[in-house]
Amino acid sequence: MEINCKGKLICLDSPQIMGILNLTPDSFYDGGKYKSDKEILTQTEKMLTEGAFCVDVGAYSSRPGADDISTEEELSRILPIVELLLKKFPEILLSIDTFRSKVAQKCVETGAAIVNDISGGCLDENMLETVGKLQVPFVMMHMQGNPQNMKDNNHYENLIQDIIYYFSQQVAKARQHQINDIIIDPGFGFSKNIQQNFELLNHLESFKILDLPLLAGLSRKSMIYKTLKTTPENALNGTTALNAIALYNKANILRVHDVKEAKECVRLMQNIIN
Repeated sequence: MEINCKGKLICLDSPQIMGILNLTPDSFYDGGKYKSDKEILTQTEKMLTEGAFCVDVGAYSSRPGADDISTEEELSRILPIVELLLKKFPEILLSIDTFRSKVAQKCVETGAAIVNDISGGCLDENMLETVGKLQVPFVMMHMQGNPQNMKDNNHYENLIQDIIYYFSQQVAKARQHQINDIIIDPGFGFSKNIQQNFELLNHLESFKILDLPLLAGLSRKSMIYKTLKTTPENALNGTTALNAIALYNKANILRVHDVKEAKECVRLMQNIIN
């Protein structure tokens, strides 16, 4: 199983690590943490050195209840950073965390390699067509509603079956637009309560029926720190524990804030799952 990123084939038979770089002032964990070019470059270099195959850059906070921002503001936040990172690290593979086709297009034209859409192409009617024309891998996440109301949109007849059905529909639409490389992300924390998140993790392997790479984004999320009655800052140990379960249940990519710890988790789990 592999994806084509700017002509480079990334093998996903061994799990890969996607590092998170948030450029938003209000993200749930690292909002406002990387304000200067130096801080951004230092953190990016750290993630690459520790083994991230790509860095996921986001300029729109998707935490529950986050403020909506305009496309123009999102572009003004993210484009200069894409340019900065590509200038400093010419070989870097950048994933763009956006649900807006205009942002995706501008960033890929600047040199980004992957589009990561929390809505799976549902919040912008032009997204699938745009990604198809750009011919880049597409991370398709499951969410009901939008970041402002998703917390109240967590009603399902059958959680796992409903999400698989959603993916089957969206994948078919993506294929119609000649999107070749699709990665599915069941969307931990998005329109799901804590109990549903754990059910999702427990049945993660069910999504392999779609025969597509599977991404798990559990890093420091509320299902961890609320269960442990702690904070996102103190949720690294819990993150590592759940990442191990995700890998055991066939996740191909871990999307994380802490690359070194995730990489170590992969190395240890490979002795169990292979």
